[in-house]
This record gives sequence, C-alpha cells and structure tokens, in this order.
Amino acid sequence: MQGNISTFNMASNPSVFLLMVTGQIETGDFPSISDDLYVKFNYVYGQDWVTTAGLEEGTSQTSKKSQDDRSLYAWNFPLDVTFKSTNPFGWPQLVINIHGQDVFGTAVVRGYGAVHLPISPGRHVRHMPMFVPESSSHFQKFTSWAMSRRPEFRDHNTVARSEGREVTRVKSQGSVRVTFNVVSRDMKKLGYDVVPSTLSIPSAATASAMASNPTTGAGAAAVPTANVFAMKTS
Repeated sequence: MQGNISTFNMASNPSVFLLMVTGQIETGDFPSISDDLYVKFNYVYGQDWVTTAGLEEGTSQTSKKSQDDRSLYAWNFPLDVTFKSTNPFGWPQLVINIHGQDVFGTAVVRGYGAVHLPISPGRHVRHMPMFVPESSSHFQKFTSWAMSRRPEFRDHNTVARSEGREVTRVKSQGSVRVTFNVVSRDMKKLGYDVVPSTLSIPSAATASAMASNPTTGAGAAAVPTANVFAMKTS
C-alpha cells in the first residue's frame, strides 16, 4: 500500500517533464552540388536536460541527387529521442552536418545547420538553411581548394551557439527539410504552457489594472504562481 501511495504522489506531483520527438531528416536541396551526400546529426541542449531514450547522434546512408526536376537528395533518415528536464532553459537543438567529397575525392563538409526542436505538440516541418565557413581572402580560398583543406568548424556544435558567430564569414549552400512529431508530458503540471490555444496571456487592460493595484502589481508579480513559456523556432 505504501509503495502504491508513493507512486501515485510521484505521478500527481512530477519533478521533471518529458519531451518525446520522432521524425525524419527527409530531403536536401543543394543546387550547386552534384556529388553524393550523407548526413550526420546530433543534439545540443542545456545542463538540466538528460536523454532518457533514443539516439543522440547518427549517420545516414549516402544519397545521390534525383534526376527529376526537383534535383533533391532523399535520405528519409529516422529521428527518435526522448528528453527529460526540470526547466526549459537550454531547449534542445538538432544539429546537422552534410558531408560529401570534392573533385579530388577528399571528404569535406558541404553544410552546417541547426534548429530548435518544436515546443508545441503535433507535427511540424522545418526547412533548415545550410551554410559553410568561407575563407577571408581570395588567395586563401584558392589555396584551400588546391590543397583540399576547406574551412571547417573545429566543433560542429558551434552552429548551435552564439559565441563568435558574428565574426565568422559563411556562404549559403542550400537547405534540408526535417519533420518532427512532438509529444510532451507534465509540462503544464510544472507551470509551463506550450499549447497556443491555452496560453494565459493577459490583455492590455488587465495588465494596466494589475499594475495600478498594489496587491496584484509589482509586489504580487515577484512571487509568480505559474510560468508561460514561449519560444520562436526557425
């Protein structure tokens, strides 16, 4: 009986929320590239996040560009991962690297990209812009091409961070289409509402009335009873 009571209390008063994501890295559109390409992916997330199931990283099969009018690379590589966390800070991002070969047969990175996982439940489609670092001068660009040593990030997770990005020169390469199927659990029980139809956003009149009332104004706002979490994803 005691074990059943403790299990019930854990279910009714959760200390973490779950984010379950499945989907596919479907296709890539790289107009200026004709060689075969494959995908490497991984996730970047905050310190409070933990992976409880699924794959944190993976490598797809090699794909050739289609011979139809679309000229797409088709991977349809599955994604399946589950996270748990105590707060939404450091929301997970999917990092993708596209790899291929240059004219000398040397393996090179054809594109970097990152996107936040959707926060609301349901099916989502994201078109991730892909880019590569560019040499700072024409001479360095020619030298790197001749020596098959193109500019690359030492840490491919750099694309998911903001530090140093403002001084990095990049060139657009194309895009990758990714689909996500998102299921969350216990977020609302912890005070985080991510469903657009149920977000409790006060109107301008209500906010003005709360500010003018000392019992519901700044003093009351110092001790919030719930959190409304919203994030824009590209």
